[in-house]
Amino acid sequence: MNDKQPRIVVVGSINMDLVLRVPRIVRAGETLAGSEMRLIPGGKGANQAVAAARLGADVAMVGRVGGDEYGQALLAGLRAANVDVSEVRESTGSSGLAWIQVDEAGENSIVILAGANGELSADDVMGAEATIAAADVLLLQLEIPMEAIVAAIKIAQRHDVSVQLDPAPASDNLELPWSNITTLCPNEGELSQLTTLTESVGGTTDLVARARQLIERGVRQVVVTRGAQGAISVTADEVAERDGFSVQAVDTTAAGDAFRAAWAVATARRFTTQDSLEFANATGALAASQAGAQPSLPTREQVDSLITTRPSHP
Repeated sequence: MNDKQPRIVVVGSINMDLVLRVPRIVRAGETLAGSEMRLIPGGKGANQAVAAARLGADVAMVGRVGGDEYGQALLAGLRAANVDVSEVRESTGSSGLAWIQVDEAGENSIVILAGANGELSADDVMGAEATIAAADVLLLQLEIPMEAIVAAIKIAQRHDVSVQLDPAPASDNLELPWSNITTLCPNEGELSQLTTLTESVGGTTDLVARARQLIERGVRQVVVTRGAQGAISVTADEVAERDGFSVQAVDTTAAGDAFRAAWAVATARRFTTQDSLEFANATGALAASQAGAQPSLPTREQVDSLITTRPSHP
């Protein structure tokens, strides 16, 4: 294990979340009365940046916000979380927005308007090459243009930086430089979209078979998140699995982002695979137990405390 402060660079989306609390996710053609509306900083990229910072990493963000009051609020929120925003550019249009319904079980439905995120260019990313080159781990998602993602991966490859990609939102026939991705971190639904099975037997066996298809494309490791069931890691030589932590789910919006940030921090600290799964599962569980995206993200001390409650913990 390495105690050096991890250096994480996130190239990704920065959104303002408009969060609606509803009794259930609204159906097509239905009008439903909500109980609360809140404006909360979000976006997969920004969420993962804040999560990593709260876990003790030195974090820099590469992205775009709009020239509106949301953009200023988003930058202020990132600065308050100790995220370096010197590589965040300002567009003339609106900031990225997300409309999020959260039901009584904590499950969510999300609609995204890219806004300034859609203007993040390869040139923007190339301008941040020195920042990316200094990272231990580069964190990516798919809420920004593909040209920016590919540019970031190429920079990481040149400077031997580990690349972790969250393939969300997933799409069929996704084309990426797979062999330059160190860790791909889909959930079960995204894994299904990225792969095909001619014969299904269900459960972990299917997950491993699908993950191995991605490894055959060149990805070195696939880490599949399974919500409350935990997560599984698959490489060419190893399959490792850890159960999730039992918590009362309040809002799962940022649970996946928290997991992925924790995995990046664990990678930079050179945790074992089992310890990385435990650390990331605990981080995701704590995020699911609180309301809001970034407000729900836990500190390193909170994660360590939850891990010690596991009966099997030494």
